[in-house]
Amino acid sequence: MKQLTKAEEEIMQVLWQLQKASVKAIIAELPKPKPAYNTVSTIVRILESKGFVDYEKQGKGHLYFPLMAKTDYSNQSINMLVDNYFQGSFKSMVSFFVKKNDLNLKEMESILKEINKKED
Repeated sequence: MKQLTKAEEEIMQVLWQLQKASVKAIIAELPKPKPAYNTVSTIVRILESKGFVDYEKQGKGHLYFPLMAKTDYSNQSINMLVDNYFQGSFKSMVSFFVKKNDLNLKEMESILKEINKKED
């Protein structure tokens, strides 16, 4: 899977939220300072070439839409993180985050409840 740059991911977050949008609509959703129209247009075309985005004609412009669901990208990104930094072990990853984030007993119980829900 191709990885997104920070700028590309920011655009994808907007497209996942809006489902379909013109460059102008994407810019409207981005935080200030707003990037230039040409910058966003270029990033969207890069996303298209990477296979993350497609478009349909609308008048003289285009409406862009994501080809990959946010959950699919998230799952692939997490799997790459686990493979690259935790030797493919989710247990190692969870252990790392528990130690680094100093989780309390209540938070751990909440996580275990979520895990148990998945097993049902």
